[in-house]
Amino acid sequence: MKKLKILIAVFVFLTGFLVSAQYDAKAEFNNIQLSYSKTTSVLFPYAIKSLDTGSRDVLVQKAKGVENILLLKAGKQNFAQTNLTVVTSDGKLYSFIINFDDLCPTLNVDAGLRISENKSLLFSFENENQKEIKEYALLALSKKNKSSGLDVKRAEIEFKVDGIFIHQDVMYFRVFLGNDSRINYDVDQLRFFIRDQKKSKRTASQEIEMTPLLCTGDFSRISDKSETTVVFALSKFTIPDKKKFTIQVFEKNGGRHLELNIKNRRLVNLEILGNL
Repeated sequence: MKKLKILIAVFVFLTGFLVSAQYDAKAEFNNIQLSYSKTTSVLFPYAIKSLDTGSRDVLVQKAKGVENILLLKAGKQNFAQTNLTVVTSDGKLYSFIINFDDLCPTLNVDAGLRISENKSLLFSFENENQKEIKEYALLALSKKNKSSGLDVKRAEIEFKVDGIFIHQDVMYFRVFLGNDSRINYDVDQLRFFIRDQKKSKRTASQEIEMTPLLCTGDFSRISDKSETTVVFALSKFTIPDKKKFTIQVFEKNGGRHLELNIKNRRLVNLEILGNL
């Protein structure tokens, strides 16, 4: 009988411990503590498309030049508990409870580890679902078919487009950059734009710059004797008459700049990516 009582007591203790642990995990999942004098950073796995706070006492803004980091701070001492709702470009909804704590604030939050029962959302074309774009970009990266004739080489640096693909309203350019030299190649900038085929001496050249929706990998440095291949996703387009599509890569603190020009016939014959 005594052993039975001990077993029951242990069972009750363990049950209470597990319930408490689940409650604490859920509390950590939902809650963010803000300070008046310190900034809290919230990292999301995809770009932030919309956000809403339940109170004006919470100051919130996206980090400058970064689409997936949110900066939070208390705009008032001892504000009443409120909430934060964020929608990201992969169609996820994040909800947080916000409390004031000037002594022990939450300084960094990885929202990717705190996803509750989120519902997928549909976006207009301007807010194209980045998760789907990434999946098709990776599909384009894995394709074995390679196109030729779109390459340039200078000072032992090779730059080429060996695949152009499309799915619905997004085009995918598979870009190769190889460094056969003994000096690391640091990329200062990569530009995509449409411009005039020939520039008249009496008129200004018109350029339409295009911003990639996504890149599948790190394109900032190509180490010596190495190479990398990534896919850039761009909103679909065609090339008007007497225009050309140009991709430029510039070396940081160097002169090994490379340029590729793509004519409209290349875009007409691009490969269609099937459904995943």
